[in-house]
This record gives sequence, structure tokens and C-alpha cells, in this order.
Amino acid sequence: MAAGACRGDPLGLGPPPQPECRASPAGSRWGDQEPAAQIQFKILRGHSDTVSSCHFCIEDTKILSCSYDRTVKLWDVAKGFPIQVFEEEHTAPISECNLSPDDKRVITSSYDNTVKAWDMETGKMLVCIVTSCNISWDGKYVVSGSDRENAIHIIDAASATVVAHVQGHHKSTITRCCFDPDNRRVTSVSYDKMIKLWDMITRSTSITIKEGHTNAISDCCFTSDGHYLCTASWDKTLKIWDIKTGEFRCHGPISWNQGHEGSVSSCVFSQDASLVVSGAYDKTIAIWDTDAGCKKLSLKGHWDWVTDVAISKNKKWILSASKDSTLRLWNVEKMDHIPAVIENRKARGSKTAQCEECEKPFLCLRCSDSEMTTKCVFCRLSSPVRNTLPLPPSVSPDL
Repeated sequence: MAAGACRGDPLGLGPPPQPECRASPAGSRWGDQEPAAQIQFKILRGHSDTVSSCHFCIEDTKILSCSYDRTVKLWDVAKGFPIQVFEEEHTAPISECNLSPDDKRVITSSYDNTVKAWDMETGKMLVCIVTSCNISWDGKYVVSGSDRENAIHIIDAASATVVAHVQGHHKSTITRCCFDPDNRRVTSVSYDKMIKLWDMITRSTSITIKEGHTNAISDCCFTSDGHYLCTASWDKTLKIWDIKTGEFRCHGPISWNQGHEGSVSSCVFSQDASLVVSGAYDKTIAIWDTDAGCKKLSLKGHWDWVTDVAISKNKKWILSASKDSTLRLWNVEKMDHIPAVIENRKARGSKTAQCEECEKPFLCLRCSDSEMTTKCVFCRLSSPVRNTLPLPPSVSPDL
């Protein structure tokens, strides 16, 4: 995320005054969201200001977080407290952190307009680069978004040399930039409501989606195969785009708009793409079923807006970061068996079916008394015609 960009606070004014919800001391206890949703969680306290970014790492045994308190912390999941602290290098709040695929380097970006690389084992700073960050899936490159020039920079992670500089890439602040899993394209989203994909090989913008949302776009993420892109926006929606086949050009994306009451600040796919997790200005985390195309469960408990979310590879844990200076670790392993999810599934008239195209099981929603969806959401996205889904307003691509 670019220095100066704020994914979850549209006007930079902070959340509106609301009654505080007090939780018991740190530790593991039953969640305080819906009474019927018995989700156990841990509150991780250690930062003294807004926690801006969070990730699972090292086979889901550790958590990496960064904060406006100018520190980065490595947490032990089982013990629930920090085992390594990276500090005293940034001179302004840290906006984002990432871990290299080999778990040897931590990359951080800050509102001091620098990106820094740290040695995971020693905690020492390795190199300092200008602007913000995301590391490629192969660990070779770092992409950064500059708030000053609305530009993206591609940097060699080993030598810290600039590989590419694309000035004026967006018309306004870049809120998020990331590599696709093939390390070929860089996707960026912005306050200007545009989604752009920049090709590493042709050194040019391959896709521009204008007015991808009706308000600023705060975050984006890919499925692990790079086929689909999810975007989150201050217009309170998430959208899924078929980037591989380009079907969005004809039919638009699939839009989810009944999950949050406030601006959506973050989104992430599960490893198998069966779930999307989002965090928002309304202080909640939403878990979405991608096959059913609807919200599965809301997690409530943070006292301020949720700035970032993550999900473990085995889908047992969800991690959330908040402006309330805490992280929460939610155990969602048995969420399909809790009354709130069961009742929601029954109300929507859903059942498990086999996709007629890819033959994988998916949660099937009844569209009418006689009509039943026969393809999973990803096969529907790839189909030339999608009669079973209502089409959102058309998107004007600039290709």
C-alpha cells in the first residue's frame, strides 16, 4: 500500500463515535459476535497503535504484523505473544509488511516513504528502498506504489536496483499493488476507482478497468492459480473478476454487496479459493462462500475498523488486524456446524452439488422453484453465457 494511502478509512477521519464493546483479558475464549456463532478467538495485544497489516507465515505457526507504532512483530500462534520485534528503523507509521517465500526476509513499507528489508533471523535491516511494497511469489521482485507520482516501481529484491518505473500509472493514490502468482503481471488499485494490470514482459499496461467500483478501491488479491482477482472497495462491495479469460469484458464481474455496512478495507482468498475473507470499516470480518456467492458468517469483536485480514492454508484460522491496536485469531474450523451458518444455509435453500463442468463439489443455491445452479462460481465466471446469475452494471474496459 502506498505511503499516505489508507485502505479502510475513506476520509482519514477515523470511525464515527459508537459505544465501546469491552472484551475480557487476552487469551482464548468464546467469541462475542452472534450468540449462536460459537467462534473461539484469541486477542493478541502488543502493539500500541493501529495494526495495519497481518499475515500467517512459516506453515501457519507464526503471525507477522506491523503497526503505526513503527514496529513489526513476529508472533507465535500457539503461545499468542511476540517472539521477534523489528523496530527503530522507520521514522513514521508502518503501512504494510510482507514475508519472502523462503521466510528469510521481511519487507515493510512506511509513511516515511521508504521500504525496508529485514533479516528474519537477526532482525537487522538489510536494505532501504523508497516507497511502498509487495513481494513477488518467487521472492525475486518487490513492487511498490508511490503516493507522490501515483507510480509503481518494480525492484530487484536481491540488489535493490529499480527494474521498472511507471510514472503516473494511476490518477490518484495507489492503495494496493501486488504480483499475480505467475510473477508476470502487477495489479494495482487506487482511489481513482481503476484496476490496472501491468505486464512484466511487454513492459506495458495490459488491462485497464475504469470505474471498477463506484468508490475508491482499497485492496485486491488473486486466487493461487492467478485465474481470478478479488477487489474490495469503499462502496461496501467486493467483486470477483475473471482475469485469465477476460470474461468480465462481456459480462462484468460477480459482485457481493450484502456483507458489510461500511467501507471494505481488505480481502483475501483461501488457498483453495473456496472462501474469501474481508474486513471493513464497520469493525467486522465477513467470511464468504465463493461457490454460493454469499456471506457465510460475520465475526464481530474489534472495537475499531478492521484494517487487514488473513486466512491460514488449512482454513482453520482467520487473522484480523484493527485500528484498536490488536490482532484477533479466530478459530473457524467448525463454523459449518454452528447454528448461525446452518440456519443461513437453510434460509437460502442451498445444498451440496457436483459442478457439471469441473466435477468438483460446491454449495448450490436455488434460484427459483424449478431452477438450480449446476456450475460452481468459477466455471460460471468462465462460461460464455451466465443465465443463472444476475448481471451487475457493465464495466468499461480500456484495453
